[in-house]
Amino acid sequence: MYAIPGHHHISMITKDAKQNNHFYRDVLGLRRVKMTVNQDDPSMYHLFYGDKTGSAGTELSFFEIPLVGRTYRGTNAITQIGLLVPSEESLTYWKARFEEYGVQHGDITAYANRPALHFEDSEGLRMVLLVSNGDKAEHWESWEGSSVPLEHQIQGMGSVEITVRRLDKIARTLTEMFGYTEVSRTKDEAIFQAVSGEAFGEIVVKHLDGPAEKPGRGSIHHLAIRVKNEAELVYWDEQIRVRGFHSSGIVDRFYFKSLYFRESNGILFEIATDGPGFTIDGDIQKLGEKLDLPPFLEARRTEIEENLKPIEEN
Repeated sequence: MYAIPGHHHISMITKDAKQNNHFYRDVLGLRRVKMTVNQDDPSMYHLFYGDKTGSAGTELSFFEIPLVGRTYRGTNAITQIGLLVPSEESLTYWKARFEEYGVQHGDITAYANRPALHFEDSEGLRMVLLVSNGDKAEHWESWEGSSVPLEHQIQGMGSVEITVRRLDKIARTLTEMFGYTEVSRTKDEAIFQAVSGEAFGEIVVKHLDGPAEKPGRGSIHHLAIRVKNEAELVYWDEQIRVRGFHSSGIVDRFYFKSLYFRESNGILFEIATDGPGFTIDGDIQKLGEKLDLPPFLEARRTEIEENLKPIEEN
């Protein structure tokens, strides 16, 4: 059986790409590694932020939907994103930075057995900074162009929180199908790790009854987990179908290949290959500076650009 080596990316909904760009690039100090469009609906931006090259496990991805309404929080949803920072001193730095920029945040506390600082973006997307203490994927690269000092930069994705009505159902999917290890369990919460002891593949599942979340701006659309190549993707496609889930089949996203399925609570997972990555159509020094389109959309560039509002650069 193939092993899942961690998170690949996570995708959210934003109402305003310009505001989103300011927060994730200028406030959080991430690199905008790709400015493209939703391949299934090219009328909307699809923005990716991450480390120097947008390495697997660092990517925060946003679809812009200008007319989207608010999120009504509930269960059966991905409810929080963990982001790793190097040290407890980094949390102190970020608390001061959030105060400077007027970012809603809590006090330094603990989450998933790590020192933590909870915060939200302007659209209510819930995130938490977690201390990595060197616990990060080896292939992640810091970005020298960040406004955040190297010693405090966000390194990549950490614990992702999912809230569901049926905890045991998702637990079986993660452990029996994907090989995650359940490392802790209480009545209403369980923690699963793709790689033993590592936060970069950790999923925190909480039990909550009640109405399902109604997604809107600041909601999380799906979590993508990593595979190395298309051969592994074919294997997981078969495993999903054998267990009675519906698979989208393999989709070529140009920057990676992937498939989608919903587990029993309705949580949407994507399984995505590490490569070829965002440098396939861009110079590493200029990633994210212009609108990139996959080859099958290039002939429609003029039409697509006319329908997009420019994202102002500082």
